[in-house]
Amino acid sequence: MELDAKKFAELLEKYEAEGDEFLLVRNQMVENDRERNANREALTALRKIARTTKTSVPCPFDSVMKGVSTKPLVQEACSTCGSHDPSEPTWLMLPGADLFAAVPFHAAHTMLEKDGEKMEFESKKLQSLAKEKALLLSELGVLADSVPRGVIRSLVALNDKPLAK
Repeated sequence: MELDAKKFAELLEKYEAEGDEFLLVRNQMVENDRERNANREALTALRKIARTTKTSVPCPFDSVMKGVSTKPLVQEACSTCGSHDPSEPTWLMLPGADLFAAVPFHAAHTMLEKDGEKMEFESKKLQSLAKEKALLLSELGVLADSVPRGVIRSLVALNDKPLAK
């Protein structure tokens, strides 16, 4: 099958557009990883201030009081705050602005933990989008000279979740 110059140029433009989209997704993944690392560093710093670790302050009533909706017998400690004063002001840089605000310690680490969960979700979404773009590029035959199509298809078909029985 012979391609004339116009069709060949259109095909190359399509390859280039798909490649650009793939590179944009990859760059967004890198940026997202930087933000996630900064978030983890901030949470670690807050845990050091409170002298706790991620699992050092277990909640003693979780297993006993599971399913019981009564008033707790004892004030439960936050796993990050521990015995640290949760109302102590902590300086936090507000997202999207170069502005620092004094926020209570408990609110600061709660905001960072929620942001971390959102970034984890966004990261998984970007990873699946990158897989789709790589598969599309493979199906178009752009990667045929360096990576066989079957290898790309098998990598994209990999699943992180175990099969439910």
